[in-house]
Amino acid sequence: MPTHVLTLQCPDRPGIVASISEGLLLLGANIVENAQFGDEATSTFCMRTRFEAPVEQAQEVHSELAPRAEALGADISIRREDDRRRALIMVSTYDHCLLDLFYRWGTGELSVDIPVVVSNHTDLQSTVCHHGVAFEHVPVTAATKPAAEQRLLDLVLRHDIDFVVLARYMQVLSQSLCRELAGRVINIHHSFLPGFKGAKPYHQAWRRGVKLIGATAHYVTDDLDEGPIIDQDVARVTHSHSSEQLTIIGRDIERVVLSRAVKAHAEGRVFLLGDRTVVFS
Repeated sequence: MPTHVLTLQCPDRPGIVASISEGLLLLGANIVENAQFGDEATSTFCMRTRFEAPVEQAQEVHSELAPRAEALGADISIRREDDRRRALIMVSTYDHCLLDLFYRWGTGELSVDIPVVVSNHTDLQSTVCHHGVAFEHVPVTAATKPAAEQRLLDLVLRHDIDFVVLARYMQVLSQSLCRELAGRVINIHHSFLPGFKGAKPYHQAWRRGVKLIGATAHYVTDDLDEGPIIDQDVARVTHSHSSEQLTIIGRDIERVVLSRAVKAHAEGRVFLLGDRTVVFS
């Protein structure tokens, strides 16, 4: 039987799980995985359910459950598990995050499709093409930024992109683009936010004698580096580490954290609650 993934978010109240479970039972479905969380601060309920059902199309399941979702005031989404999300990756000149995504994609660990990579430089063109992915060079200057961002939106539409990954893309997205793609752009920040902003963050951290460095994957908003956090990790360092050593350690963390965030988003494990997230493991 096909396996489907259901995600649901609604005001918290008794009977949510019972209603959806009953609806799935009437479809002949078998629940194989379920995660749920009721957020007291916002009175919001989030749920992700994997289930097998003798129904080929996710839209058929959605139609059957829609009246129950409406009664609960719920936003509900259902897709076949083998319906892979399509990601557009953006890079500049650093390749470590891109290569990690390609590796996990190639081994099947990252269940997404990557039809195109966009860059404001040509440094990584051969790397991208080596992996059989289309490469689009979209240079950006202050004068050409609006046209460049429109070209990006055109690529999103042309390739039927579900979400965008900034794999160390060293350009700030405009306010209008952030709002156009709200909840669909994931960035990796080379710091354990909140942290050191601007140029050479690891050098700043080294000068301050920090004992932890890290990286943060978050959704992009028009408030720079303040978007809802999806994943983070840190490494302990000492006074003996140079700034170059901190950079090497930091890049290792960046690629792992970004890949975990992309995987969580692609599998429908991330729920937005304003400036916060619920992330099911």
